[in-house]
Amino acid sequence: MITTELTYGDLAALIKQSAGVTVAPEQLAGSPETPFSGLGVDSLGLLGIVGELENRHGVALPTDAERCKTPAEFVALVNNALAGV
Repeated sequence: MITTELTYGDLAALIKQSAGVTVAPEQLAGSPETPFSGLGVDSLGLLGIVGELENRHGVALPTDAERCKTPAEFVALVNNALAGV
């Protein structure tokens, strides 16, 4: 079982790497309900983040992961999947 958790810092790095958008980890942690669209992350960027996480952890994320609207929703879904919930 994987014990790694996705943090807002991890997500900020993935957003920069996969979506090409720079977002401060503090911004994500301080306003986790800000929609991805408000951060400049589109659906293709989110799909890239999902793919990268699946490759890193060897775990298939739920199909609705790429439809998450906010960082809070995405982090919760990913961490539940990584925990095997």
